[in-house]
Parts: sequence; structure tokens; C-alpha cells
Amino acid sequence: MNKQTFYSNGKLLFTGEYLVLNGAKSLAVPTKFGQSLDVTFSAGNTLNWKSYDFDGSIWFKDEIKFEDIIAKTSFDEHKIKNTLVKILHHAYLMNTDFISKSKGYTLHTKLTFPRLWGLGTSSTLINNIAQWLQIDAFELLKNSFGGSGYDIACAQTDTPIIYQLHNEKPSFKTVDFNPVFRKHIYFVYLNKKQSSKSAINNYLKKQVSLDKAISRIDDITTCISETDDINEFMNAIDMHEAIISDVLEQLTIKESIFPDFKGSIKSLGAWGGDFVMAISQENPVLYFNNKGYKTVLKYEDMVL
Repeated sequence: MNKQTFYSNGKLLFTGEYLVLNGAKSLAVPTKFGQSLDVTFSAGNTLNWKSYDFDGSIWFKDEIKFEDIIAKTSFDEHKIKNTLVKILHHAYLMNTDFISKSKGYTLHTKLTFPRLWGLGTSSTLINNIAQWLQIDAFELLKNSFGGSGYDIACAQTDTPIIYQLHNEKPSFKTVDFNPVFRKHIYFVYLNKKQSSKSAINNYLKKQVSLDKAISRIDDITTCISETDDINEFMNAIDMHEAIISDVLEQLTIKESIFPDFKGSIKSLGAWGGDFVMAISQENPVLYFNNKGYKTVLKYEDMVL
């Protein structure tokens, strides 16, 4: 059967959300969770596709014809299929051989995290497809989905990174980020999937001068990635939240949902959904559970 298997890491963006699109220096970490892609040859000039969630349930399955990939066919009321066809179409433009020199494929994707967690269902898929077809994952992301590309960098890297766009080109370096106070860092799922694509579109509509904010975020990213002082870390987190709050004209997550929390809370990625990072001297699990947030992960259970 000649099965090929590819794997990509999930991601969390610790600093620079939104502003990373404008060249801000950002700290991002790959997660212990990710997604695999299994590919076997078949027939029928089609891709027989199945996507499995972390629990083994199938959340998407369909048959995608080669001709629909080439033509980038759009299907009414099939949002997931349309997104997949768009990604595959741009992959085809970058490597036509995968269709012109094949009779068909069976593809299975498998997440190791619940799909709604927002740890990179799309970015891990794009990176896996790019590995399979030996094309540039950053270019595939840019052409098909958009975004800064930090999630692709995390998909490919097994350590934390400082990520930055220079003239819209991705640049990243690995950093030795493993704070001594990591046992005080937790990740809380807000029970709400946030569309990063629509969040980015809303952000891009805001025509404000960002130079000062970017400069401050650059400094905070450096501080957060280097400090071993929990109080300095928390102060930097609070400053970061205040800066992005001003840019977005939105309340911080702590102001809006957790005003009585003893510690610091930071949105990770698109504001208002997915995960937040909580830093607290005391174990905060009971606090979040009592507010209805049952998914609270320790640092070592989340970060690769």
C-alpha cells in the first residue's frame, strides 16, 4: 500500500497576537498536540478524504475529484470542503505532479487534540500537505488561507521560537524558553472556538498607527522570553494585554470575564476564544472550574 505518514505540531502564540501581522516580534510555542496525515495511493482520479477528531470520531469525510481541485470548484453549503479544495488547488499550482502523475489517493487526518481547541487544525493540515507534496508551507498558507505564518513555523519546529515578518517574509529563531516558574502557568480553554481568519480580517480593518505599539510589544516579547522572575513576567503579560486592548478597542479577557482572578491572564491568539494563559502563585484550577471552565492544562501537559 506504500503508506506515507506526516505529522505537524500545534501552536500557541504567547505574545504579539494581531501585531505579528505588522512585523511585531512574537513568542510562539509548539504544543504536545498536533495532527497527522496518512496518504496511500488509490484510483478513480479522486482524493478519498477522512478527518478524525482526537477521540476517533470522523468530523469530515468526502470524495474530492481531481477536476474539482484543478478548477477550484466551490460547493454550496460545504464550507469545510471548499476550504480544503482551495488549499489543494494552491498545492496543485505549486506541484502539478501530484495530480498529473497519479490515479488517486486515500487520505486520513488525525488530530491529537479536540478540534475546537484552536491549536492549529488548519496550519497542521497545510504543513502536512506541504510535507507530502514537497512544497513551501509558508507559500501555501499565504496563497490559500492567509495569516502571519507563525503557526507553520511551530508546526515545523520542536522548540519555542521568536517569530517575525520582515517585508512580509517569515523569519524565526529558536529560543531557550523554559521558565523556572512554569509550574505556575496554566492554559484554560474558554469553551468557545474563535475563527482566527475573521479575527484577522476585523483587525486589518482598523486603520491606526501601530509603530509605538509594535515597538512596545517587541520589548515585552524579549522580556517574557528571557526573564526568570515570575513578577516581571506577570507585569509584562499585563502590559501586553493593555496594549492590545487599546489597539483592538476591546476589554481584556481578565476585565471582561475574570476580574476577581488573583494573578495574570493573557489571551493567546484571537481574542475572545480558544485558550488563555493564566499565571498564578496559587493553583487556579478550582477557580476556573467554579466559573464553568473545566479544561485547565498545566504547562508541561501543553508545551512541547
